[in-house]
This record gives sequence, structure tokens and C-alpha cells, in this order.
Amino acid sequence: MSGILANTYFWQAIATIALIWVLYHYKVFARIGAALDKRGARIASELDEARRLRGDAELLLREYEVKRANAEKEAAAIVAAAREEAERITREAEARMTDFVARRTATAEAKIAQAEAQAMAEVRDAAIASAIAASERVLRAEVQGPLGERLLKDGLGEIRGRLVA
Repeated sequence: MSGILANTYFWQAIATIALIWVLYHYKVFARIGAALDKRGARIASELDEARRLRGDAELLLREYEVKRANAEKEAAAIVAAAREEAERITREAEARMTDFVARRTATAEAKIAQAEAQAMAEVRDAAIASAIAASERVLRAEVQGPLGERLLKDGLGEIRGRLVA
């Protein structure tokens, strides 16, 4: 027996068995198993939570993609509306400009017509004054005395009446 008791492998085996028995007796294996089960459950719940969060993230991604597509459509509609509004404003501005030019042209034409009428009246008045002066000189030179004066006044009044009318 002294051969077995002197063998270190024997004592290692005895110590290992004693350690296993002490660990079993104080329920260390059960505690380790419970801790491992608890950790496994926690990891499983974290995995479930990660799957749920991934599903939520995918749902949010789809929602944001839909919102982005809607925003792009809305932006395109706003751009189209702005273009239409700009074209409408351009057409209105062109119409107002055309109307403004037409009014200015009509005003200028009216002023020109008024100036022509005024010039014609001034020319006519000048012609009348010249004709009266010429008639007076001719009649004064040919007719002398009180009869000449009376004829001159009557003639000049008649000429004025005809030319003014």
C-alpha cells in the first residue's frame, strides 16, 4: 500500500473527488447552473429585445422612406406650382406692360393731336391777322375820307366774321 499512498496521482484523484464532493454538497453546481440559466435567459431576452428593436427599426425605415417619397412628391408639386405662378406673373406683367405702353402711346398721340390743333389754330390766327392787316392797308390806300373809314370798318368786321367762323 505504500506504493499507492506514495503515488501523487492517487492523491490528486482523491483531492479532485473531495473537491467535487464539497462543491456538490454546498450546491455550487446548482448555483453555477442557475447562474448560467439566468445568464442564458438574460441573453435570450436581449436577443428577443434586439429582434424587436430591429423590427421597429425596419418599420421606422419603411415609414421614413414613405415620408421621404411623399416629401419628394410634395417638393416637386411645390416647384411645379412655383413655376406656374412665375409664368402667370410673367404673363400678367407682360399684359400690364403692353397696356401701359398702349396708354402711353395713346396719351402721346393725343398730345401730338392737341399740339397739331393748337399749331393750326395759331397759323389760322396768324393768317387772319395778316389778311386783315393787308386788307386794311389796301383799303386805306384806295379809299380816303369818311366814306373810306366807314367802308373800312364794315369790311374789316365782315372779314373778321368770315375768317373766325
